[in-house]
Amino acid sequence: MQSSIIGKIEKARRYAAEPERFCIEGLTVTVRGDNTDHRVEFADEVWTCTCGFFAEWSICSHTMAIERVLAGLVPAQPLPFVSATGT
Repeated sequence: MQSSIIGKIEKARRYAAEPERFCIEGLTVTVRGDNTDHRVEFADEVWTCTCGFFAEWSICSHTMAIERVLAGLVPAQPLPFVSATGT
């Protein structure tokens, strides 16, 4: 293997070990749900998802799953406030 490629591989490993180097500014992911696929997008530090739950709550299992996969690389969404009365 060429020494220049070996150097790039080592540099990539070093970068990957330092996630603070990365800032994801936009992302589109298709999540295969149990019943249908959902399109999740992250742009301008805002999440969107095509599922019905997200439309009501601005958070859903699809966006939370992607947050877990990309832990530390994207900002976490605030959880919706639900009062003790359930509203």
